[in-house]
Amino acid sequence: MSGGTQWIVMGVLLMGLGVCGLENGLARTPPMGWLAWQRFRCNTDCVNDPHNCISELLFMQMADILVNQGYRDLGYDMISLDDCWLSRERDALGRLQPDPFRFPSGIAALSDYMHKRGLKFGIYEDYGNFTCAGYPGILGHLQTDADTFADWGVDYVKLDGCYSHPVDMDQGYPEFGYFLNKTGRPMVYSCSWPFYQILSRMEPNYTSIINTCNLWRNFDDIQDSWESVQRIIDYYGDNQDDIVPNAGPGHWNDPDMLIIGNFGLSYEQSKSQMAMWAIFAAPLLMSVDLRTIRPEYKAILQNRAVIEVNQDPLGIQGKRIYKDKGIEIWARPITPVFQGHYSYGVAFLNRRTDGTPS
Repeated sequence: MSGGTQWIVMGVLLMGLGVCGLENGLARTPPMGWLAWQRFRCNTDCVNDPHNCISELLFMQMADILVNQGYRDLGYDMISLDDCWLSRERDALGRLQPDPFRFPSGIAALSDYMHKRGLKFGIYEDYGNFTCAGYPGILGHLQTDADTFADWGVDYVKLDGCYSHPVDMDQGYPEFGYFLNKTGRPMVYSCSWPFYQILSRMEPNYTSIINTCNLWRNFDDIQDSWESVQRIIDYYGDNQDDIVPNAGPGHWNDPDMLIIGNFGLSYEQSKSQMAMWAIFAAPLLMSVDLRTIRPEYKAILQNRAVIEVNQDPLGIQGKRIYKDKGIEIWARPITPVFQGHYSYGVAFLNRRTDGTPS
């Protein structure tokens, strides 16, 4: 059929279990949850658009939906801020602070709201002088900001890389990771480190990245289009021999957010993204308005069988094993393992545009 479908079959080939990496006990399977960026971007106009602006109310509403509509029980257990939650200035003690109009209760209260509902709380910052949208970055404040996140009860930290030098990231990202770990609070560490170095034609040090970060971006930001999804799929397939060995329990390649239920993907294309992200062992981080998502797209995001493939405890990322005339087959070793042989999750991806089933 057109688009991607996902099947589970028995396999007979043995594959390696990947490489060792960061062992902070976190992200043993790919993180799942909801992020604001792709759908809501940097909408800070709460006067004219209170329903859709970046505010504590938006995140509280999404948290309630995760709980009340079954997402949390399927594994989507994290709500994360992205850019534009901040005030333009730090406080008198040099600590980050939220925009007081849009987050009047404060970040600690928002974190507590998540925890009381059985959810984890994520936050966004940038290893630079500023975030991508021009809010305060962490440079010069690494320990202060790590301590602040711990004090606020943060469970997940996404660290972007605007307004910084990629050559400095080999030292800077591990340094901030050290301060996060030093707080004693378990915080999943999501890095943009390799992406910015690849843009600068540097060769990322994946040994260091794997031993520092729980997940990392290594390609362009996803946009709300099938073209963008296909470019990510191509990148992961064309570079799979370099990319796949870096993934495993506790350390994951991150192809960016799920855009299912927004405006750019058809129903079949949405199934394709979900299936491919399962094969990639990718974080399943939805970025969609859960208040208005149509039932058929919600069903894709809540497909239990595909989620089980994504969350397989072996943590082996899949590969493209066939590509010809717009048809691709991808396969991922998964449990159960029987007499030394893996089972497999298999995705059949039809990218032809002639309109005829293949």
